Amino acid sequence: MTRLVLEPLSTYRSYPSEEMIARAQAFYEDIRRRRTVRDFSDKPVPREVIEYALLAAGTAPSGANLQPWHFTVITDPDTKRRIREEAEAEERDFYNGRAPQEWLDALAPLGTDEHKGFLETAPVLIAIFGQRSSEGPDGRKVKNYYVPESVGIATGFLIASLHAAGLVTLTHTPSPMGFLNEICGRPETEKPYILLVVGYPAEGCTVPVHGGIKKPLEKIASWL
Repeated sequence: MTRLVLEPLSTYRSYPSEEMIARAQAFYEDIRRRRTVRDFSDKPVPREVIEYALLAAGTAPSGANLQPWHFTVITDPDTKRRIREEAEAEERDFYNGRAPQEWLDALAPLGTDEHKGFLETAPVLIAIFGQRSSEGPDGRKVKNYYVPESVGIATGFLIASLHAAGLVTLTHTPSPMGFLNEICGRPETEKPYILLVVGYPAEGCTVPVHGGIKKPLEKIASWL
């Protein structure tokens, strides 16, 4: 067992109350501009932008700090085509019988269907996997804890970082997604959670009005 070792919290920064409020408001005003996009340009994205965004995702908190995630970045056109073919096969089943009508009704204002051309058009796809186990410092296999929660937080960091860099994203979740393990060469011990589509918006890009309607504070939070 690894023993507890502590170090000073040297990275913390304190701000006056007024600056805290201003910084919180500035972040909100910027992140509220984020929209899910389905019309992508094929303009290439600098690799270094993706690398820094992934490093930011890797700073997310995780169960026992085991960091149970893996990000596979896909830019190869042939691989993106294979992913599109597999994803659209699953989506056809979803939209034509597998999904309950209530779910389809909820999706209707977003205009989604089984056609996923953005998987080939967008310059970058990031397949996000959760790892059921990791290799410990001594080389032994150790179980990971709170994997869905940890991966979800890291994905949020990733999306916010890409938005801050000036890119747009789409969280795509065809179900099931087991085909990503084979295409990305990932082991069965990893579960694909999200296929994140990344790039620039296409010229004249439009987004559903419904997607921009967010619940007010009193609907999402309460004070006790």
